Amino acid sequence: EMKTGEGKTLVGTLPTYLNALSGKGVHLITVNDYLAQRDSELMGRVHKFLGLSVGCIVANMTPAQRREQYACDITYGTNNEFGFDYLRDNMAWSKDELVQRGHNFAVVDEVDSILVDEA
Repeated sequence: EMKTGEGKTLVGTLPTYLNALSGKGVHLITVNDYLAQRDSELMGRVHKFLGLSVGCIVANMTPAQRREQYACDITYGTNNEFGFDYLRDNMAWSKDELVQRGHNFAVVDEVDSILVDEA
């Protein structure tokens, strides 16, 4: 457990990087679009320097844009975006409509906010 400002987001880059090396994709889940975009840009610099691709899912993206972001080694987004994409994929009529590529690894930043405050 780490307190606010102690570097949880930076520490999260380590397991994210290691799991992304498998080539199966990692979802980094945070509480809002602002943090998803900010962290994908800031921490994305580290991941890109290490040779990984980084995407970010935010509201109002087209299915094609979402598919492109999910194809990256690491995809940042909110629990809501990941959750609703999962539901939409399960209601799709064909594989061409799917946007996510599978669920292998997830790192949840601010898990207390996601599981307790939004419960």
